[in-house]
Amino acid sequence: MFSIAIAHDSPVPPYEQLRMGVIAQVRSGELTAGTKIPTVRALAAELGLAPNTVARAYRELEADGVVETRGRQGSFIASTGDPTKDAADRAATDYVSAIRRLGLDDDTALGYVRSALES
Repeated sequence: MFSIAIAHDSPVPPYEQLRMGVIAQVRSGELTAGTKIPTVRALAAELGLAPNTVARAYRELEADGVVETRGRQGSFIASTGDPTKDAADRAATDYVSAIRRLGLDDDTALGYVRSALES
């Protein structure tokens, strides 16, 4: 069930490809809350990556609330589901609050968003 392809010739670092791959599978429902994920060493061997690369992806996923580690039991998809949507919603709300405080109109605010997305 845990299947993520890493493009070794991609300009995107492997740990980021792995992190985004896990998030994509959580969002699509392929990985559900409570699903046990492979150990760092097992996944590193399977994907042809250094264990530190997989460990970094797991640490970042844990910091994002996507993965939770339960000591010797291993790592699992967090029971909270996909926290990235909540984080994105909070970021958008904070941005709109800042724009309102600055007195900018919606078209100007959207222009800044478009510019940031293009960079």
